[in-house]
Amino acid sequence: MNLENLKKLTKNKKRKGRGISAGSGKTAGRGTKGQKSRTGKKLRPGFEGGQMPLIQRIPKKRGFKTINPKAETVTTGMLTKIKDGSTITNELLKREGLIKGSFAKIVDRGEVKSKFKVKVKISKNAAKKIKKAGGSVEL
Repeated sequence: MNLENLKKLTKNKKRKGRGISAGSGKTAGRGTKGQKSRTGKKLRPGFEGGQMPLIQRIPKKRGFKTINPKAETVTTGMLTKIKDGSTITNELLKREGLIKGSFAKIVDRGEVKSKFKVKVKISKNAAKKIKKAGGSVEL
């Protein structure tokens, strides 16, 4: 194997603006006239000719939706609407009209008199109250 016989791996760079016969002369592949055909300072990324750029237009709308929405709070006092001995899930809370979204967290505010089996996010104090009333908590 001779090094002289190997194929070239890289092409020669085309020299622009070196006359018509060079292949990319005169306008050098920039088209004719206009801001982009000139030499010197080029336009920054996202420049739209003076129009308000998309990057600046979008965030003016308030209230972006978060990817991880917060859990709705359900107090222990609100659980009186639910039948004694039932299993509390997000679906049950939605069916009973206690939440509008898809998931909830039970917090301590109010008395618990019924036994529940809880399969929802729950605060420590609310879990203590439900266990004291004879219920159980699963995470």
